[in-house]
Amino acid sequence: MSGMKRRVLIVDDHPIVRQGLRRLIEQEEDLAACGEVETARDAKLAIRDLKPDAVIVDISLRQGDGIELVKDSRAHYPSLPILVLSMHEETIYAERMLSAGANGYIMKQAASDQFLVALRRVLDGGIYVSEAVGNSMIQKFASGGSYISANPIDRLSNRELQILHMIGKGLSTRQAAEALNLSVKTVESHRQRIKRKLNLNTGSQLVQYAVNWFSGREATAR
Repeated sequence: MSGMKRRVLIVDDHPIVRQGLRRLIEQEEDLAACGEVETARDAKLAIRDLKPDAVIVDISLRQGDGIELVKDSRAHYPSLPILVLSMHEETIYAERMLSAGANGYIMKQAASDQFLVALRRVLDGGIYVSEAVGNSMIQKFASGGSYISANPIDRLSNRELQILHMIGKGLSTRQAAEALNLSVKTVESHRQRIKRKLNLNTGSQLVQYAVNWFSGREATAR
């Protein structure tokens, strides 16, 4: 039976989360955890070397982030099933991650049995999102692109959202630039656009907004 198990790579920057996912997966007769890593760089190497049947990816990673990892993985491994498991609000991130190439998105606070449903769904070639996200995407499609979200975060591009996330984590402009392989000048330009889109006047207001937003996501996951 062990030879028939589908092998899953876990990518998350929290050791306790990785250990919990490994235990959950290993309890299943048809699944096995083939590895666990905490950085985007190590994830790319592990995907290449371990050749997993599926990858579980968090958005928040050390040395990079999940959006870029999903894009890179999809470009190099077009058929690799990718499930995003994150603490971040699905109404903000789920559609973005699917557009980047993920096959599914599920919140960390979801029940264990629902996580396994999501994992098996993407392993079988399907797409997984919650009912709420599915309905939202249908609404946007039905409105012909005229749907307008009340959440100001939705105004941000994926890159701007990445940078807001890093500001919230406490990274400096230079650290964000290094993590995303961008110039400091480019990151600063993004910061200016974020301020305009969120109606913020100063850099300190941006930092406070980002910290509060990021802290709110952390609190939701606990």
